Amino acid sequence: MQETPFCLRVGHDLPCSMSDSNTTDFTSPSTFILLGIPGLETAHFWISIPFCAIYAIAILGNFTILFIVKREPRLHGPMYYFLCMLAVSDLVVSTSILPKMLAIFWFNSREINFSACLTQMYFIHCFSAMESGIFVAMALDRYVAICNPLRHSTILTNPMVVKIGLVVLLRGGMLALPYPFLARRWPYCTTNFIPQSYCEHIAVVKLACADIRISIYYGLFVAFCLIGLDVSFIAMSYTQILRAIFSLPTKEARLKTFETCSSHLCVILAFYLPGLFSVLTHRFGHNVPLHFHVLMANMYLLLPPMLNPIIYGVRTKEIQGRLLQLFIHKGT
Repeated sequence: MQETPFCLRVGHDLPCSMSDSNTTDFTSPSTFILLGIPGLETAHFWISIPFCAIYAIAILGNFTILFIVKREPRLHGPMYYFLCMLAVSDLVVSTSILPKMLAIFWFNSREINFSACLTQMYFIHCFSAMESGIFVAMALDRYVAICNPLRHSTILTNPMVVKIGLVVLLRGGMLALPYPFLARRWPYCTTNFIPQSYCEHIAVVKLACADIRISIYYGLFVAFCLIGLDVSFIAMSYTQILRAIFSLPTKEARLKTFETCSSHLCVILAFYLPGLFSVLTHRFGHNVPLHFHVLMANMYLLLPPMLNPIIYGVRTKEIQGRLLQLFIHKGT
């Protein structure tokens, strides 16, 4: 059943015909309505079960990483500091999305305040950009550790790690800041129904009755910064790393050195591949159902926070050993 379009003003729902001639005093909508996963409303409860499990694993796994690194002095090094930054970023991204999403699925609580929507939008984009920057920092750490091991401790000192972390934080914050400001400045006079389960930037600004090319172009610019520049830097780092690995004299040395990078490569793939798949389906999948697009967008944000601690817990011997010690100690 199609919704009747209406214009949004603070505290009022006015027909569009009444406001077309007078949009200069428009301020902002008071609320938006998140539709969850359009087309799958009857399955929302069942969809919520795996999503709730993903959130629980993400919270437990990332807090476990933080706890282990804090408690184990041997893990007080650049790679594990960057891993802690990644864990914090994952916790913020998943917590920005999942509680409201589960409220939609369980209690049909679809309304979200306009300011809360913009805040959620900022946190999602800010910490997603931070996560991409952390992967670049991790690639730098692996490059120095493998290609210049004798200078690793003098190049990546604790003050340098702090400076890199601040740069990553500031870059994420600055890149995400225009999103809510651009969304706030547009007039909204079609509908306040967002066909998403969270306040994604383009999904929100598409509701505006104005030329939103600035928002679209800025989104492309951010995508170029994150996917173009970050992935290019990571690719260049690993090109040099692989050259250094293959120059080692024995197969055992090559395998042992490559294992130190395997966890990082896995989490990079877990972060960028769902995003790339989501972008490609939006660009070329014109016949793909809307609910599939929404599910892909959700998976892009929700899978990495769950997978990252699992990958590092399984692939990193130091973390794996500390986990085993904790369980054995509790068992005895």
